[in-house]
Amino acid sequence: MKETIKWAANTMPPSADEHLSIMSLSNVAKARFFHSTFPQYTVTPLAQLDGMAKYLGLGGLYVKNEAYRFGLNAFKVLGGSFAMARFIAKMVERDVSEMTYNYLTSEKFREEFGQATFFTATDGNHGRGVAWAANKLGQKAVVHMPKGSSQARYENIKKEGAQVTIEDVNYDDCVRMAAAEAAETYHGVIVQDTAWEGYEEIPTWIMQGYGTMAGEAANQLREIGVNRPTHVFIQAGVGSLAGAVVGYFTNLFPNDPPKFIVMEAQAADCLYQGALAGDGQPRIVDGDLKTIMAGLACGEPNILAWDILRNHVSAFVSCPDWVSARGMRMLGVPVKGDPTVISGESGAVGMGLIAALMETDEYRDLRDYLGLDRFSQVLLFSTEGNTDPMKFRKVLWDGEYPTI
Repeated sequence: MKETIKWAANTMPPSADEHLSIMSLSNVAKARFFHSTFPQYTVTPLAQLDGMAKYLGLGGLYVKNEAYRFGLNAFKVLGGSFAMARFIAKMVERDVSEMTYNYLTSEKFREEFGQATFFTATDGNHGRGVAWAANKLGQKAVVHMPKGSSQARYENIKKEGAQVTIEDVNYDDCVRMAAAEAAETYHGVIVQDTAWEGYEEIPTWIMQGYGTMAGEAANQLREIGVNRPTHVFIQAGVGSLAGAVVGYFTNLFPNDPPKFIVMEAQAADCLYQGALAGDGQPRIVDGDLKTIMAGLACGEPNILAWDILRNHVSAFVSCPDWVSARGMRMLGVPVKGDPTVISGESGAVGMGLIAALMETDEYRDLRDYLGLDRFSQVLLFSTEGNTDPMKFRKVLWDGEYPTI
């Protein structure tokens, strides 16, 4: 029997909202400038799915396609690289605006800073981004992956020259392992997008790095005559990406923000559980967190992002794996005339969810609650391309995780 999509309206009491300023427009502008100094930088495409929008009964449907980001097939490098730049800037007592690619790869920089070792835990994309940035900037990287991690993702990280292992523990335990090793290493630092008491600065910088993607999407929408999306669907693991996107668009449209919908894998739906409890306190989900959405298999929320989300999100949605699989198929085999978007398991959940809401009356209550109709302009983020080729093929070719 098909598992059901679950959702919770946001009824949590608001906080003082002190973390919204993390994603101020000026902070995001600094991140965008830093990324633009890399020779590999290009703005990733925004796919305009007019045929799909018409088929689903929406005014517009737009998908930010991160398969093209720095040739790494995922958005994650934006956060890790900017956090490295901010960390280095702090160490050499300079402003991050001076941390350009040319400076960070220069002899002068090597003399001033030397070499650090960046530790991280990852399900694949974040670790690859940290390893890539460390490699490009002449730094070291140590990456730990949780049990069940894809061999293809492991190989991609290893190719970047990082020391990488697959451990026999879950993601959150890998984070603890990386943090402990960094603390014992000279010039060692942990670059993780989840925040905890006493570890908040670097996650803040990672979120700002993700702002580059949100800022690009906002500009691209304006270029095609959409001043403001009415709905933004964003997926969450620890919630850093979701907090970044929600924070950025809230700052961009302070008087009339879009409706925000946060989506999680049902096996790791810690934010949904927090919304369900309704008291404003974060919740933790433990265990193996088994889901095809590997990038979302995180059970402990980033407390900074959680604070932004509890104040600004309309609904939190817990999605079974079939939702993502359906999204992968719909984006990969689009309506005639629409561009193809090759989206991985963690990237396609938004497409699967919007289709489930619009195609049948099974989830009419959520559709009505969000006010989704033929006037809605919906923005999705395909955060990764085909990062696990065997799994991708099983879903698209073999029909794994059917909707019936």
